[in-house]
Amino acid sequence: MSRDLSINVHHITRVEGHGNIVVDMKNGVLNKAQLDIVEPPRFFEAMMKGRSYHEAAIITSRICGICSLGHQIASLKATEAALGLEISEQTKKLRKILVHGATFQSNVLHALFLAAPDFLNVGSVFPLVETHKEVVLAALRLKRLANDIGDIISGRAVHPITLVPGGFTRIPTEDELFDLKMKLVEQGLPDVNFAADVLKSLAGEIPVFERETEYISAHSEDEYALYDGDIVTSDTGIHPVEEYLNITNEFIVPHSSSKHAKFSRSSYLVGALARFNNNHALLHPPAKKVATALGLEAPNYNPYMNTVAQMVEVVHCIVDSIDLIDQLLEDGLKKEKPNQQPTRYGRGIALTEVPRGILFHDYTYNRQGIIEKANCIIPTGQNLANIDNDMRKLVPEIIDEGKEAITKKLEMLVRAYDPCISCSVHMLDVEFIE
Repeated sequence: MSRDLSINVHHITRVEGHGNIVVDMKNGVLNKAQLDIVEPPRFFEAMMKGRSYHEAAIITSRICGICSLGHQIASLKATEAALGLEISEQTKKLRKILVHGATFQSNVLHALFLAAPDFLNVGSVFPLVETHKEVVLAALRLKRLANDIGDIISGRAVHPITLVPGGFTRIPTEDELFDLKMKLVEQGLPDVNFAADVLKSLAGEIPVFERETEYISAHSEDEYALYDGDIVTSDTGIHPVEEYLNITNEFIVPHSSSKHAKFSRSSYLVGALARFNNNHALLHPPAKKVATALGLEAPNYNPYMNTVAQMVEVVHCIVDSIDLIDQLLEDGLKKEKPNQQPTRYGRGIALTEVPRGILFHDYTYNRQGIIEKANCIIPTGQNLANIDNDMRKLVPEIIDEGKEAITKKLEMLVRAYDPCISCSVHMLDVEFIE
């Protein structure tokens, strides 16, 4: 078979944003295998400068319509760290439920609407309405349930409005929380277990591929870390969030308008698979059961299995949300005013896990409560170098499968990372080399 290969997928579909897959092999020598990020930057960090601490989370929630809650949570935590604003346990528990809702909403969107068509050899979810109607309906119900969490606790599902520094402007009623719990129990758990069974039936369509890399995520000794924690890497262990710049080490490459990142190796992976590899022991038992049923064991070095890890997380998020609601109802909801009396001014750094991986926000405030400097490091940007390294290993391994099969597996690889490309683009001065 010919050892020449040229692939140029212009704007890969079923991902957020614009990216091109480019492969060039001549006489068996791989000259290029990469994901070109071609989106223009939006300069949202520059938009933060000169803004009040009352505005920061509102602005950053607009970075992304998919991860709006995650950006808002990270922004609030960074502001609270900078200004010394303590929050209550009730506020923390309500925020954790919101993070769970945002996580399982996005994970369902990716696994069942964006990735599943690849396993069934169709171009989108629409043909599945005819062939797999019950799966599509279950996915829609799960997404609606996740949106209900946002509506009830944060005022709306996208770009939340009740979260503010130091607390909430409105909290749900006990009746609203109880009704939400019953939906999670009676509808959420059956639907996610049904979806997991469907994914199990498609497991044979997940490409077999391994490349060990470094896995980086949040970590807590007490829980499967999504809302908060330290930084943990599979290579060097636990680091405080204040060391995030030493971990991420962003750098510029010619083929991307988004920066790349690396730490102990030439790249690392963030997201559901990284979280699973680092924190699987802290999953709730029903999620561990689903992981076993889906053949996911830690450590797992197949990036395509990120989709499976996402489904495992959906189970965990639903179960943990039920537990948190029970705790809130048992303690009784208290009407609390947000704590918005700064005790200091300076720099605040925070992390949270969004569906695509660990997210960092870093603000410096002056004594008037105005942002002087802002930095955000996005999960997709952290994953881009790892995607390129996966491609470079994958292409020579499957070169005999033919151009069409290779192209499909490369597209599936990119989609497995569930990239949010627009979020990741920060810079402008890039020279694209053809």
